[in-house]
Amino acid sequence: MIMQDSTLTSAGEPTTFGGHPRGLRTLFFTEMWERFSYYGMRAILILYLTAAVAGGGLGFDNERAGAVYGWYTSLVYLAALPGGFIADRFLGQRRSVLIGGIVIALGHFCLAIPSLTFFYLGLALIVAGTGFLKPNVSTMVGTLYAENDPRRDGGFSIFYMGINLGAFIAPLVVGYFAQSAAFLDWLRAHGIDPRHAWHVAFSIAGIGMLLGVIQFALGKRHFGPAVEGPREQTAEQQEKRNEPLSREDWSRLSAIAVLFVFSALFWSAFEQAGSSLNLFADRLTDNHVFGFAFPSSWFQSLQPLFIIGLAPVFAWLWLWLSRRHSEPSSPAKFAWGLFWVGTGFLVVAWGAVVAQRSGLASPWFLFFVYLFHTFGELCLSPVGLSTVTKLAPKRLASLMMGVWFFSLSVGNKAGGFIAGHFDPRGSLPQLFLIVAAFTIGAAAVLVLLLKPIRRLMAGAH
Repeated sequence: MIMQDSTLTSAGEPTTFGGHPRGLRTLFFTEMWERFSYYGMRAILILYLTAAVAGGGLGFDNERAGAVYGWYTSLVYLAALPGGFIADRFLGQRRSVLIGGIVIALGHFCLAIPSLTFFYLGLALIVAGTGFLKPNVSTMVGTLYAENDPRRDGGFSIFYMGINLGAFIAPLVVGYFAQSAAFLDWLRAHGIDPRHAWHVAFSIAGIGMLLGVIQFALGKRHFGPAVEGPREQTAEQQEKRNEPLSREDWSRLSAIAVLFVFSALFWSAFEQAGSSLNLFADRLTDNHVFGFAFPSSWFQSLQPLFIIGLAPVFAWLWLWLSRRHSEPSSPAKFAWGLFWVGTGFLVVAWGAVVAQRSGLASPWFLFFVYLFHTFGELCLSPVGLSTVTKLAPKRLASLMMGVWFFSLSVGNKAGGFIAGHFDPRGSLPQLFLIVAAFTIGAAAVLVLLLKPIRRLMAGAH
């Protein structure tokens, strides 16, 4: 239910959207459609790379496909660093998001053209566009709230629901057009080469991003001057931008740097969802439930579905613990995130052993892997976004959000490297066990560092 009251946000807007600023609704749907385009494409990318040329794919071997996938997903997040810097210094966040959305859509439409040249051009455009959009749309959520507004974490939880709503829908829709026997038969019946199904799916992802751009442009009136570029700011605001960082600022930036390392370790494991776990689903999993066959890419919808169901539970849990003065600090939540993602890899290692012995593993293995990974994601990802907006100096907000996404870049690159060693009949269980050992071990190290990190955070929780 949409509610209104007379409370003003830091942008000077009356609240709505469940008691949150009106701009949150616009950002919710902008991110939902951007994630629809990204996760829809990601759900089929490594499958397209490894599919035989006769089936419309590129026919890459696992190592080459893993390298391409790793570089692409790494660069998508690495681009957030220059994207955040350009927004802070020149364009402002609103223009950056608008430009980024348009460029992303163009990239997906390039992928719709059956040409290797256009394939790489499309990836490059998506990388560039995401660099402009991703850090700035997240930072814009923070600008909707005053510095000590207690609704901030709740606002990021709602925003995170938008991310996962798009991520849930995308593999179902895009995966259907890429892999569904029904759609392939429809193409044949209409005289269309079914090998083009991959490119139809890529274009569907592009249409989703266009919808996001349109609704963002229509909702621009709900954002205050904080999202505009330096040329729209007052002389006083520009003077503050040039003030040197304080000792407290440097301390908090150091806390971000430490959390960056553990975030990268988390994402190197978590982002196996689109690579090694995707291959495990496609090649070593019985993709039938109660007699119903489904595309392997549909497993990619499990995690966001769990997020949608469990995010309110975790939000309630943090609030309940806070009222009892026992809520874990942000670094402690990071440690729990690493523990749960490692636990998921213990489960899939067991599933790999079963698959090697009996031919195919039950889909329930991946069900529980993604459930445990969701526990980890809810402990780390929305908490990380909110923590960066609390710790970063305002004039460096987008750049530091870019640093946060750089941790995803490092993690994705490492994840692609790991996926390149996917060996269905060889050392796959050991590979998954190594990932589990690294992440659970990192959680233990982080627990030992909780007090020093909290001191660096200088009063932020």
